[in-house]
Amino acid sequence: MNIILKSAKIIDATSSHNNQVVDVHLKDGKIEKIATSITVEGAEVVQLEDLCLSPGWFDTSVSFGEPGYEERETLVHGLEVAARSGFTQVAIESNNNPITDNQSLVAFIKQKAAGQTTEALPIGALTMKSEGTDLAELYDMKNAGAVAFGDYKKAIDNANVLKIALQYVQDFDGLVLAFAQDKSIKGKGVVHEGATSTTLGLKGIPPLAEELQIARNLFLLEYTGGKMHIPTVSTARSLELIREAKNKGLQVTCSVAVHQLVLTDAKLTEFDSRHKVSPPLRDEATRQALLAGVLDNTIDCITTDHMPLDIEHKKLEFDLATSGTIGLESAFGALNTVLPLEVIVDKLTAGRSIFGLPTASIAEGNEANLSLFTTAASWTFTKDSILSKSKNSAFLGEPMQGKVYGVIRQEKQTFNF
Repeated sequence: MNIILKSAKIIDATSSHNNQVVDVHLKDGKIEKIATSITVEGAEVVQLEDLCLSPGWFDTSVSFGEPGYEERETLVHGLEVAARSGFTQVAIESNNNPITDNQSLVAFIKQKAAGQTTEALPIGALTMKSEGTDLAELYDMKNAGAVAFGDYKKAIDNANVLKIALQYVQDFDGLVLAFAQDKSIKGKGVVHEGATSTTLGLKGIPPLAEELQIARNLFLLEYTGGKMHIPTVSTARSLELIREAKNKGLQVTCSVAVHQLVLTDAKLTEFDSRHKVSPPLRDEATRQALLAGVLDNTIDCITTDHMPLDIEHKKLEFDLATSGTIGLESAFGALNTVLPLEVIVDKLTAGRSIFGLPTASIAEGNEANLSLFTTAASWTFTKDSILSKSKNSAFLGEPMQGKVYGVIRQEKQTFNF
């Protein structure tokens, strides 16, 4: 590798070159030099309109399906999609078949993903087969490369199991992911409980289903200590509970999904199952509260919560369809319509410190871990914009602002030009 990125605006609050337009010389997988103007004989020159450069983005929740659901997405193709969407690292959920609940499956994902531009970081299941009963092989999975432990979209009903998990992982500084949705309160609900659900005659999921579970989980965390991450929070009261816990000094973090920040349950009027997600799309007041939670740092990071689903699971009656939307391809363009650029970059990179990964600051001598993008382009997300094997995007027809040029990680690169 011997590349010069010309006239790139640095977006990195940790860099001494933040908000400066500079040339960046990359050589042998590292940032060799940053200066106003650089010329190196034999170097490949990359000069793009309105080029912005930030630390590589990290998505804390991505599903690809392999092993077991390759018809939805494969690891290699999914990582290519992630790279073209601006992500240099992704945490891969455990909802495969079989569930990633042992070191062999963690090793399989790492081995299958080796050599790709975007790095795959497996999340191990918290319990065996994600059934919520017995703890999985947490320590062995940690040694095999798992970065956290959680049962994807499944709350741990047994409080004692979560208590023991929080105590156990402290021996090796593990991170517990605690999805919050009380099944008994959710019942047969399929959308947010409110005016829209009443108008459409769809069974509602009250915000209480999430808030009750979060309150219990935070009580457990206060009792045990340890580190807990609450993925994809979706209600205003959830944020209040997390704020209170942080003020107490508890080691709790949380994420929000891109679609919760951009879309609302007003999208449900056509009963299009592309908009069926878990937790459900909420109302406009809640969306504004979530945006405020991002801006005041109650919400630590933003995830795409990318969940490819084949047509057999998605193109069904709304009640019967499986929850989930793809989100990698649309993430940056969608976020640019609702948040400042500096905040977007911060929230797409903050997950590294939560998941115990090295930071990716733009400085001379550091390894190259970079996302390249422009904020200038205005466009509409269409079927042609989808790179994934599955096409279940909740963002079809939505306005976008800004496009991804590609990524560079160490000596690997994937460009869209």
